[in-house]
Amino acid sequence: MQNHSILFGSYNGSLRRENVEIPLFFVDLNLDQVIETITARKEEYNLTPFFYSPLKDVDIIEFRQEVFRDLENAELFANVKAFAERMIIVRRYINLSNKLYYKYHKEGWFLEAALVYCEAILSLADQLKQSTLRSRGMQDLTAFFNAYAQSEQFTTLVQETRALKARLQSIQYSIMIKGSLVRVRKYESEVDYSIEVERTFEKFKQGTVKNYRVDLTVTSGMNHVEAKILECVAKLYPDIFQELVDYFLRHTYFMHDTVQTFDREIQFYISYLDFVLNLKRKGLEFCYPKVSPQDKSIFAHDTYDIALANKRMVDASPIICNDFYLEGKERIIVVSGPNQGGKTTFARMFGQLHFLASLGCPVPGKSAQLFLYDQIFTHFEKEEDIRNLRGKLQDDLVRIHSILEHATSNSIIIMNEIFTSTSLEDAIFLSKHILQKIILLDALCVCVTFMDELSTLGEQTISMVSTVVPDQPALRTYKIIRKPADGLAHAICIAEKHRLTYTLIKERINV
Repeated sequence: MQNHSILFGSYNGSLRRENVEIPLFFVDLNLDQVIETITARKEEYNLTPFFYSPLKDVDIIEFRQEVFRDLENAELFANVKAFAERMIIVRRYINLSNKLYYKYHKEGWFLEAALVYCEAILSLADQLKQSTLRSRGMQDLTAFFNAYAQSEQFTTLVQETRALKARLQSIQYSIMIKGSLVRVRKYESEVDYSIEVERTFEKFKQGTVKNYRVDLTVTSGMNHVEAKILECVAKLYPDIFQELVDYFLRHTYFMHDTVQTFDREIQFYISYLDFVLNLKRKGLEFCYPKVSPQDKSIFAHDTYDIALANKRMVDASPIICNDFYLEGKERIIVVSGPNQGGKTTFARMFGQLHFLASLGCPVPGKSAQLFLYDQIFTHFEKEEDIRNLRGKLQDDLVRIHSILEHATSNSIIIMNEIFTSTSLEDAIFLSKHILQKIILLDALCVCVTFMDELSTLGEQTISMVSTVVPDQPALRTYKIIRKPADGLAHAICIAEKHRLTYTLIKERINV
């Protein structure tokens, strides 16, 4: 039976890869916080390699987008999650069986695991048949589950599992205890006096009183007395217990490889959609972007920083949405404006959008068209590291040189406040040379800067400015709009910070 992947489809063997190391740009873009939230409490699935591995093929990206759209159906999503929960129980029972000491006890829990597995497969196969599915991934999986549920291998497993469970449930036996002697024999229709005992003592029942009983811990373990009793029962019913032994040996590896792969891979969709649902409840929107490896005319409407939105889930702070677009020969967005105005957030958002789109995930915003990059490079301010014996300016130059050395025309470069440690004249000189290199590369870039001059280097650069409240320049709107940089709001804020506005200087003179 052919293997199927809900993440990679027919490319399962040729293009499948899982990065185990966190991408270098994750911390700068706060994507580490996002993925940590998404994969929280999902450690057993080891999902982070899926979220560390951007795709390089548009067809697989669209393949995943189709699956996400199917899973937005609440009923299908609930059915898939129910299957996943059953599979958790299966693994828990198998792990328990592996840890147990007594033979029949191990095999009994193994049988329980197989029983839950069979019910999970049959239930999901039936539910998938009744669902309207449009994605290639879910259609392929439906075909697989239908074929597997009807296969001789699986039907035999179901029949043997149910029959053995029924035979074990039919066992009845009596235990006779006299002092330290325990005898086990077959049940011979003895009277069950437990009901009579309860009825007799019912009249002594009082109202609510303090409970002095100690609750003993209930475990799935078996002590040596219970194990001996089970051995005696096995001797009374040797045929049934021999069936249990044979069943265990015959079905040691009863789970199909594709089922196990699906069980893990579907958690990529479940965990991300659960994360998205929380943000949607706050009124935020998500969309499926068009992704192209050739077209660098990109845009996004009403988009936002997903890490910041997640951080503000616990309070009522509003999330400010922004737009951007590049068309024709435009490649570089130069973002300027006053400090604390949302410039760095905008830069992070730009990188987040492209990365999430490359995973095949829905992205923040009403609509978007994005570029399928080969690599993302980030240069954000870092504290000096005394171990490398480099000053801050030298360290900036070394890091940027490394980026330009490895970047291609298909790369995305995000730079945030470069060369803040040198003079304005030197910073402008160095920054212009770097942007000229990026222009020659024809790479996409976002450059957050305090140098307005960088926004007019050529037709490849466009200016976006973080705005303030017109009559109150100290108040930020956190809206980043496309307009020529003028530095006025920034200058006013600096003057206010140092008490150098006309009004404040006049007050000081009058004093």
